[in-house]
Amino acid sequence: MALDPQLLEILACPDTHHAPLDYDAQAQTLTCTECGRIFEVRDDVPVLLLDEARGPVERS
Repeated sequence: MALDPQLLEILACPDTHHAPLDYDAQAQTLTCTECGRIFEVRDDVPVLLLDEARGPVERS
């Protein structure tokens, strides 16, 4: 089962910039368009916890 398209429209990165997230259905991940953090989707539930995110967070 995939994430609801309406839910995907309103999901945003939980960091202070609240950037949109790109959904990868095959990998079951959401990637922040600004900081690059990768959030897992487990059992069709996005896990939007900064402590559990992986990936780059490089800012200049």
